[in-house]
Amino acid sequence: MEFSTLAIRVGQEWDGQFHAVVQPIYQSSTFGWSDLATPPPHDYTRCGNPNRSSLEAVIAALEGGRHCVLFGSGMAAITGALSILEQGDHMLMASDIYGGTHRLCHKLLVKYGIHTTEFDAQKPCTIRELVQPNTKLLIFEGPTNPNLRVVDIQAIVNEAKALGLVTVFDNTFASPALQRPLEYGVDIVVHSTTKYISGHSDVIGGAVVTNDESIRDALAEYSKTVGNVPSPFDCWLTLRGVKSLGARMRIHCENAMAVAEFLESNSRIAKVHYPGLKSHPQHALAARQMKDGFGGMIAFEVAGSPAQAIQVAESLKIILLGESLGAVESLLGYPPLMSHAGLTEEERVERGIPPTLLRLSVGIEDPRDLIADLKQALTTVFKPTAALAGV
Repeated sequence: MEFSTLAIRVGQEWDGQFHAVVQPIYQSSTFGWSDLATPPPHDYTRCGNPNRSSLEAVIAALEGGRHCVLFGSGMAAITGALSILEQGDHMLMASDIYGGTHRLCHKLLVKYGIHTTEFDAQKPCTIRELVQPNTKLLIFEGPTNPNLRVVDIQAIVNEAKALGLVTVFDNTFASPALQRPLEYGVDIVVHSTTKYISGHSDVIGGAVVTNDESIRDALAEYSKTVGNVPSPFDCWLTLRGVKSLGARMRIHCENAMAVAEFLESNSRIAKVHYPGLKSHPQHALAARQMKDGFGGMIAFEVAGSPAQAIQVAESLKIILLGESLGAVESLLGYPPLMSHAGLTEEERVERGIPPTLLRLSVGIEDPRDLIADLKQALTTVFKPTAALAGV
């Protein structure tokens, strides 16, 4: 089956005696045993639930993987993936990565004797220079948050495999509709299902997908022990959202391209980061790795002061100012105060996140309205020169 068919059919058969097309919410903490020799398919919802099993099946299928373990949030999923590390282990983390992952590795895992060294994902050949005798794992992402850099997944995997490292890849920005890292040999793929997979800003969740049964078993045991699992209703909402993922991503990509082209032509924008633009330094790589589109995420730098960048963000009327991404509504974030607030200004600048950078998650509204909203915000902030081309 093709992607959009998988999203609607896998794990979603007619339910029970009534043949319900939509799976009921199994809002039960526990399930009855016929006898002690015959446990039910699910016995306790912290360990498993019919809604969770259905969602795990469909996400695994969409990623082209064999196994999926769900978690209560995207950060819980990343923490779960890194739970295969033990005290005394060392890991490599791409320097260009989500702020929450950076915080987890440098501020929490170090307390448990797990140390992290950052590497430049744009230079896979440097990985072997940073490996230590106790290095076990490498984590990276792409397109990166927030500046939309594209990394060569295959090249990084090749280097990691030659060194015996487990690879973890955060595929949240692209979603499985556009990119399947397992096809490049990645061991573990993580998602914040809060974002594109769910797509409606109404649920928090995370997922880990792998082809390795031993990793799956370890993560399932970790999840059961720690208990950071999604509720049946969370799974039901996400399952509802994932059905339209293929269709939504097509619109996200089309809208993002239109908005990126507008921003690139605007004299009040210093730089636009979008893999779909030919001006993007990794455009050719993105075209090779990302199938059927370049995603719905854009970052752009305002040609002005940080205060003016903030003014632009606060002057929008249709595009919402807020955290998160990947939903049907367009959301604009300011990384220094949101996704990467845990880094110092110096650390952000080193990673290509200047104080004039805004991150835009392009929704599925009419792109003409989104462009008009950006235009009026820029005009509001730059009134004296509003007659300049593109404003």
